[in-house]
Amino acid sequence: MPRTSKVTDPSYELMDDHEGASLIYRQHGFPSPLVRWHFHKEYELHLIVASAGKVFIGDYIGNFAPDTLFLTGPNLPHNWISQVGPDEVVGKRDMLVNFTDEVLEEGCQVFAELTQLAPLLARARYGVEFRDPALIKESRQLLQRIADSRGMSRLGYFFILMEQLASCDDYQLLSTVTSSQLADEHNVERINRAVDYIFQHYAQDLSQNDVAEHLGMTPTYFSRFFKQAAGRGFVEFVNRLRVSKSCELLAKGELPVTEVCFESGFSNLSNFNRRFLQLKGMTPSDYRSLVTQRLTEQNRA
Repeated sequence: MPRTSKVTDPSYELMDDHEGASLIYRQHGFPSPLVRWHFHKEYELHLIVASAGKVFIGDYIGNFAPDTLFLTGPNLPHNWISQVGPDEVVGKRDMLVNFTDEVLEEGCQVFAELTQLAPLLARARYGVEFRDPALIKESRQLLQRIADSRGMSRLGYFFILMEQLASCDDYQLLSTVTSSQLADEHNVERINRAVDYIFQHYAQDLSQNDVAEHLGMTPTYFSRFFKQAAGRGFVEFVNRLRVSKSCELLAKGELPVTEVCFESGFSNLSNFNRRFLQLKGMTPSDYRSLVTQRLTEQNRA
């Protein structure tokens, strides 16, 4: 069974290590105390460099792998959970930079060029995944330069990176709800427990009553609480998680569609096909064909 990170820490992350600097650079492995459903006032530019798993940003559920790059806005809850084997430790999984609105707002008063970043920062309120392989490769190099430098040099590399991200057209907006709707510390801490439990059991026969009992809530109260805090109802959330898992399995191209259905947690093929079509706009077989086609095109390029 894959190992996931248990969450016991407070969900609001107070970053007190700015030390007078305009931005924070961090890198960490998995497991790590930083891997939890949390939010903070800083923007976060987040590059995965090792392992694969599930990403949760606002009400978005998706997959991540090495060389996936995300930008999240202030107070937008997020988490990346690696799916690794028992006792497996990933030494360096993430490279990330945190910075605040104040840095750029005050900077714009002096340097008019910084206003070019405004559309990018507006998109970040919903979470952004960048898709351009060349951009991601360059971003990794610039993040390493940020890691290896200090002072004005670090700030210079950061602005070069932000300018490239702002000009990128190959991206996907992720969450349909913003931080103002989700970033409540008490709710995030409880929803974290719910998401952690759902993540561990979604491939099994999991009911809303099971999660409500785990949290010590009545099913009716849990239903209301979960939709308000997660931005989606319980059934839709679980279906999205299962479809996300099925996309991962379909992309590998090893299992028949019927087995993918049951491995993802769906109890019957017709429901699986219906939910997949609803969320992806195509059948599972068409999705697998599309992935195969894109991989072939990339290998030819």
